[in-house]
Amino acid sequence: MRKLLSLRHWKHTFQLIYKIITSPTVALWEKGLFVIPVLIYWIAPDFMPFLPVDDIAFTMIIAQWFASRMAKKYNITR
Repeated sequence: MRKLLSLRHWKHTFQLIYKIITSPTVALWEKGLFVIPVLIYWIAPDFMPFLPVDDIAFTMIIAQWFASRMAKKYNITR
């Protein structure tokens, strides 16, 4: 829990996401696994009433999942 509240942790997570998004080795459809749901939720959160989560919380949950999954799959380090 303490890790999730750390600004350093989130800084590294978003730096890792930037590396993943700009990496030519990661497939475009896999980059879309992060970008598309986040953009849709930021643009139209009212159309998804089954997710009563704040925009930034939704982004952080997806960011953590996406960064850990892609870092393991493509061996990308922070």
